[in-house]
Amino acid sequence: VAKTSVEKVHCGWVRDGTGTLFVDWGEHLVVSPNDEAAFCEAGFTEDPLGENQGGLKALWHPEAMSPRVLLGAKAAKHPSALAIRPEFVAEFAAVHGITDEIEGEVYSRFRKLLAFEENDAAFYAIERRGYRGYISQPTDVKKFLAAREIWQTRRRRWDRDVKGYAYSLERLQDVIDLVGPDLACHLVFEEERAFWQKRNRAAIEQKRRQDSLGLGWANHDHHTFRSSRKHFVDLMKAWEMLGFQRRERYYAGSQAGWGAQIVEQPIEGITIFNDVDLFSDETEIDFSREPLSPEEKKLRTVGLWVGLHGESFLDAGMHHLECRFDYELLRAQLAAAHIKTMAPVSDCPFLKQAFTQGERWAVRPERITRLRTRDLLTDEQAEKFAKEGAIGSHLENLQRKGGFKGFNQKSVSVIIELTDPRKQDAVHKSA
Repeated sequence: VAKTSVEKVHCGWVRDGTGTLFVDWGEHLVVSPNDEAAFCEAGFTEDPLGENQGGLKALWHPEAMSPRVLLGAKAAKHPSALAIRPEFVAEFAAVHGITDEIEGEVYSRFRKLLAFEENDAAFYAIERRGYRGYISQPTDVKKFLAAREIWQTRRRRWDRDVKGYAYSLERLQDVIDLVGPDLACHLVFEEERAFWQKRNRAAIEQKRRQDSLGLGWANHDHHTFRSSRKHFVDLMKAWEMLGFQRRERYYAGSQAGWGAQIVEQPIEGITIFNDVDLFSDETEIDFSREPLSPEEKKLRTVGLWVGLHGESFLDAGMHHLECRFDYELLRAQLAAAHIKTMAPVSDCPFLKQAFTQGERWAVRPERITRLRTRDLLTDEQAEKFAKEGAIGSHLENLQRKGGFKGFNQKSVSVIIELTDPRKQDAVHKSA
């Protein structure tokens, strides 16, 4: 795309307005077929799910964070193009005064808006719902809205989590029966982000800033859910129903006392970090498939958070959403809005990350009583949580470089330790 357009988008809209990097909004590139060899040499390969009109070859990099690539036709009106992905192209158009017609019906799986064009190059905004190709197709709007309402209105609070999981998995199946697993994944996580955002001031402020430019939360990197040991396999069942595939599995063992299973939905592009208490003699098992014994004598960081606030899949919601930003710039911009950022937990050339200061939530009395009765809290801790509440959620500031897609296990261990509710005062003092 012409240099003037790119500079206008990057400097005037994205970086200064939201603390994000233009590259992290990248959806796909359209390049000359002559460039195919160079992309393949860099690790790109043909995307089996990249169907498109005109029979163009679609490329993707399965191991890196990178926009996808379409090899353009020489006779095309725009043989070179750059596309970004806001959450909703209509909001993007309204904010920026773009009046071109949007290709694709409302709520359809693929919508496309021509934002700028100069000479033979174009800049597009793309909206997706549970689809990785490039061809729009009408959606059954009645089923779509019915499915969304099922998840929006599901009951989250239960006296027994086993009943909550049984009910929620039934509702999840209802959503899938209406729209299929890929679109159901889109709907579920749109709602999970909205639920988490309501109780996190940093999230509310940052979403406001990104919405002011018509972008939404499309720069999400991963969603983090916390689970009790008893229900971790149930949580994995929910993600399997939505088409998630297992990626890395962490075993931090006796010192950190936690485990995590990372899963990814290849069509919708959602990644989830699933945390659970784990003990040293359990590091050799696949705890995402093999049930763990319930907590009995000791709660580690994750188990205590769940005990105080509830299961992430039920009434607590996500522990945090991690999005991709210009790391240092976002820290400064949030500080200007009186939102503090904790000390960095990863400061590598390819990966920088830090939490915003935790959002303190009130703890329901019955949860404190239950934990105290089982001797999982001391009298002093119980009194403190009842009076002051406990840290519930964060927004995480992350910057990736070089297409790095993974995580730093040492840094994750630091994160888990820093979010222990029993250490919240020390954490706040170090922020």
